[in-house]
Amino acid sequence: MPKFSDYKQAARARGSLGLELFAVISTPAVPPEEMQKHLPDHLAYQAQLEKDRVLFLAGPLSDTSGENIEGVGLIIYRAADLDAARAIAEADPMHARRARTYELRRWLVNEGSLRLDVGLSTGNAALA
Repeated sequence: MPKFSDYKQAARARGSLGLELFAVISTPAVPPEEMQKHLPDHLAYQAQLEKDRVLFLAGPLSDTSGENIEGVGLIIYRAADLDAARAIAEADPMHARRARTYELRRWLVNEGSLRLDVGLSTGNAALA
């Protein structure tokens, strides 16, 4: 199995961006009513991470049918390394208070595109 650093170097050599991000899969560890107590602090933490440009994307995942939200969330961080990403995840009030557990993985972004459309006169913005 190739090491992450070797794979990243090879991707960049092929001309890929090789953008390293960190994915957190966050899973409920307590009943929903218990998690609700921590939600305001979690959302404030996420908002601060967004302002600090640490939080890239976050939101709930559906179940495998694609129809229901089951409480599992995906959070993508920008961080210097795996240890820094772990510290960010640990500081999330949901994780620090053990209302949720998490799994942390490195994510090497090699393909895809991202476009932002901004309507200056309308004030609308859309990520496409």
